[in-house]
Amino acid sequence: MVTVYDHPLSPYGQKVKIALLEKGVDFQAVMPDAIGSGRTVGEFADASPRGEVPALIDGDVAVFDSTIILEYIEDRWPEPSLLPADPAQRARLRMLEDVMDTHFEAITWGMSEIKNFHRATGELAETMLANAAEQTRGWFAWLEHELGDADWFSGENFGWGDLSVVPYVNGAVGFDLAPDESSRLGRWLERANQRDSVQTCAKAAAAVAFDSPAVSLEEVHQALEAGLFKREYRDHRLEWMIKSGGLSVVEQGLAKNNIRFIEPFAVETEEK
Repeated sequence: MVTVYDHPLSPYGQKVKIALLEKGVDFQAVMPDAIGSGRTVGEFADASPRGEVPALIDGDVAVFDSTIILEYIEDRWPEPSLLPADPAQRARLRMLEDVMDTHFEAITWGMSEIKNFHRATGELAETMLANAAEQTRGWFAWLEHELGDADWFSGENFGWGDLSVVPYVNGAVGFDLAPDESSRLGRWLERANQRDSVQTCAKAAAAVAFDSPAVSLEEVHQALEAGLFKREYRDHRLEWMIKSGGLSVVEQGLAKNNIRFIEPFAVETEEK
């Protein structure tokens, strides 16, 4: 059986699981041990040298990076196709995915850093959250333009574009930033959230966040303060934090050793 190393709250993991569910591929979702500590071990570490979820194991094949995993899934199980036949439309959907994975994800991730992990408080937090809200509304307008009059980002059928957008928009909704229900984007979100694949991932996320969390946010915050839990600040997330007013957040995280960047990939060598 296919294994997906995943955290239910990860939008990157959600889009991979939605793709597998839409294609009817059986899989087990496994949360790696010590996730967030920066000290991954075992099969997960071998499959994901960056220490990130998701990672997919299919027999002897191991794939990391959610976009590459989606491409593997489409090649490995081509039916039903999640991408249209037209090369231009396929490129458009891949660009849409890239925007959501980088620019949009950085905003919801940043809001979580502030609201859930107390990286900023007082006036700084208010400023950064206001910036996040303004940015989110801007991306909603762009998404509405990309959707146009179609039912789905992928065209006539739910597909690659839709599964690349819905986890992130739902993440924004979790921070009380939702598209207008009467807008084209709002109506699309309602349709997308009615799909069994999306609902399955939403239920798994809710079970971790609300129903029976194994570790409370307060416990995670304490581990963060002690440097035992490290949040990844590479690429788009670091850019968002700095451009949105959080340079001091980065400086404090470095001083407390509770943010991390990607280390060189470990290579095992034979002792002689």
